[in-house]
Amino acid sequence: MPALTPTDHYATVTWLGRVPHRDRPELDTIAEPELALSFAGLGGSVHSGLTRASCSRVLSQYPRGTEIRNTRQLSIISAEEIAEIAAQIGLEEMDPLWMGASIVISGIPDFSHVPPSSRLQAESGATITVDMQNRPCPFPGKTIDQEHPGVGPKFKPAANGRRGVTGWVEREGPLRIGDRLRLHIPDQRAWAG
Repeated sequence: MPALTPTDHYATVTWLGRVPHRDRPELDTIAEPELALSFAGLGGSVHSGLTRASCSRVLSQYPRGTEIRNTRQLSIISAEEIAEIAAQIGLEEMDPLWMGASIVISGIPDFSHVPPSSRLQAESGATITVDMQNRPCPFPGKTIDQEHPGVGPKFKPAANGRRGVTGWVEREGPLRIGDRLRLHIPDQRAWAG
């Protein structure tokens, strides 16, 4: 019996990019027309690899720098939520380059809150597993502040609950601007803990 349910929710890929390195406080993102997704994520990206050093997000589980499985290979953000963040901080629009995104999609409502372990599957078969909601960090604010002085510090509070999700590649394949991704969600009730 399948553990994931295909939904009638589809997203369209509207933007692709990668962050090649992190050697300064601002994000240095490069827009791409196509991504070749591999089991290690996105080649040439600061977040690629089968493993990674643990960070502040998992300090309750591991000391910082512990080698762990890399479930943060990709940062996926909703165009609709980017527009909400921009409006809240007083900008007409926000460039995904400022946010360190790997993939920007459009069409799935409340995207930052899709269930962990959901899948986004392209028609090519390339599949991304959603790890969890991506928490806002200070790097986009520093990048935004270079373009719009004084606005950057507003990013982190405005992006809370709207920064998209992180994910990892479950099935390799190409991803292009304009591709459709179908949302598959875990077939289970919400935790009653």
